[in-house]
Amino acid sequence: MSIRILLLLLALFAFSKPTQATTNINERHLPEIYIVYVQPPEKVDLLSSKDLDDYYHSFLTPTTTDDSLPPTMVYSYRHAISGFAARMTPDHITTMRANPGFIQVHPDRIIPLAIYKVCSTMGCKVSDIAAGLDAAIKDGVDILSLSLGGPSLPYSIDPVAIGAFAAMQRGIFISCAAGNKGPSASTISNEAPWILTVGASTIDRSIRSTVKLGDGTEINGETLFQPKKFKPDQLPLVDRPFNTTNVKGKVVLCEPNGDVLDVDKGRAVKKSGGAGMIIMNAEGDAYTITADAHVLPASHISYADGLKLKAYVNSTSNATVAIIFKGTIVGNSTRAPTVASFSARGPSQRSGDILKPDIIGPGTNVLAAWPFKLKASYTSKGPTFNIMWGTSMSTPHLSGVAALIKSTHWDWSPAMIKSAILTTADKVDHQGEPIADQNRTRANLFATGAGHVNPSKAINPGLVYDIGADNYASHLCAHNYTDEDIAAITQKKTRCVDYQKFGGSDLNYPSFTGYLNTSGPLSQTYDRTVTNVGEANSTYELEVDEPSGVSVVVKPQKLQFSQVNEKASYFVTLSINASAKGSYAEGELRWVSDKHVVRSPISVFLKT
Repeated sequence: MSIRILLLLLALFAFSKPTQATTNINERHLPEIYIVYVQPPEKVDLLSSKDLDDYYHSFLTPTTTDDSLPPTMVYSYRHAISGFAARMTPDHITTMRANPGFIQVHPDRIIPLAIYKVCSTMGCKVSDIAAGLDAAIKDGVDILSLSLGGPSLPYSIDPVAIGAFAAMQRGIFISCAAGNKGPSASTISNEAPWILTVGASTIDRSIRSTVKLGDGTEINGETLFQPKKFKPDQLPLVDRPFNTTNVKGKVVLCEPNGDVLDVDKGRAVKKSGGAGMIIMNAEGDAYTITADAHVLPASHISYADGLKLKAYVNSTSNATVAIIFKGTIVGNSTRAPTVASFSARGPSQRSGDILKPDIIGPGTNVLAAWPFKLKASYTSKGPTFNIMWGTSMSTPHLSGVAALIKSTHWDWSPAMIKSAILTTADKVDHQGEPIADQNRTRANLFATGAGHVNPSKAINPGLVYDIGADNYASHLCAHNYTDEDIAAITQKKTRCVDYQKFGGSDLNYPSFTGYLNTSGPLSQTYDRTVTNVGEANSTYELEVDEPSGVSVVVKPQKLQFSQVNEKASYFVTLSINASAKGSYAEGELRWVSDKHVVRSPISVFLKT
């Protein structure tokens, strides 16, 4: 739906907490179902089902406890995982851990896949949003996905920020849409540091609709509606306001008009007898084009291609075009991902010392279920899906990645999950070039955040940055929120005099944002602590790309770990130097081991 507002959707992906086994011997050990992961036997593909069952049963040794019931196999897995499910007691698990082939065990759990309706066609009421968040927290969800938002507000009166803080305190991860008011600066929504703020990117799939001019020039555009009966014949082309009459049998070039939806433009053209429509982007949207469900043959083209088309119209008194439908093309030469033009940009108005958005993910031309059939002019039956765009589409993608991480790392906090996503993000597109914006120029950090999500890397980040509720409260104190304001957010009485004030320089965030001035401050120091979630014995070496005009000093320059979950701290000092020019500079810091690259972006505002 090509509406330049936040889509009115709140989808909450629920993953229930692990069930707890009874461990009181006096109450008798009652078996519960556990999933057990074990080393696969040699040549497992050649083993019969019975041989594999016998191997799994070798792990189910009864205990000597008199009141323990014998373990019972429930499922024997062969393809999905190497292991089995069995009814066991904690005593059985203790005995089983001694088996050299044992890897790990998890209690069985129920995953109720949960959705809370808080919006209507009229919008989203604050009271309904609060009720939805309240219900989700009560139901024990692990992941909250909010594809909604509004203007930037102080956190103390922002219902999403307040509800998200309560969720975070309970270990619930929350991702929210950054908003669709890009590409202007400081348009970001949902920018609270405890929220994953998600921007939108393009994808490498095109639902191709090619415009062939009368002079033979071809321009590639997109449209979801591709009627098979439409003939790609050359037809007269008119460049007029879309509501102009006398367009029967012609293709109409529709120029930007922010007050009218693109699909509605097509309806007007069709009603007037037009044979087709070409939609030209506004200058600000540049190369970000969408494949909408139009009601007549159409093609949505970029601003630059629109100028080419207008030049062609002005060069001849007999301009013609043909619209050629080429279906879905995947992995084409078009650069992707790029930052979508509509994706809201930072810096944050509320926490300017925290880089926002956090991340970008697929949010343009996303195939989505639709509650009713789309009817077009050449068919009485329409599909029950649509192509959608917006940060409301990218947010569920990141919620799914968070759920993937949570399913693997049940004990990770929301901040650890966010860190895993941010420090493993891609900063280049599928052609190996730096991620571009809608103009096909290099996108800055206030468009991309840490970069484009990479789900496979996020599962195993090596190091993570953790943040607790009290750390966020200290951060709010540093931003001059009153005790009453902070109490409204944290839902408890808070006194800033009891907290060490943490600005963005000390909040353990996986990015660095600084403000440096030749007349002061000349430098800024950051304190960070990482937790080793990778290999037990590992060493990380420092790599730094210094922002232009900024010197970066890191101590120490090597982090060594001897065990999992071990922590290490380091300090980063950013200093303005004599070569500083301009007002903004970017760089990055990387901790590199044999198996991991843990990347943190650096953004610095300079005043010289």
